Amino acid sequence: MNDETRRERIVLETERHRIVGDVTLPAEGYRSRVSDLLNREGFQFVPLSNAVITGINGSKEVTEMKFIAVARDHIQIAYEETIEED
Repeated sequence: MNDETRRERIVLETERHRIVGDVTLPAEGYRSRVSDLLNREGFQFVPLSNAVITGINGSKEVTEMKFIAVARDHIQIAYEETIEED
């Protein structure tokens, strides 16, 4: 990563999984928002690094992946992960 890019921790939910991972975005300006990444023409997958995958339907299984590409067509909800402070 350099001064022109930044990492953002995001959450993607599909019908069966919750996937939390890092995306690389421009530091500012054009295409620097998560919504820009999700709506980008010509891309069918959202690349995530350092991903943690859990089941939504009560599954306790957790899978960690260094890289995963999630099909945009399967994403139902997407948002930036926020860490709550006490």
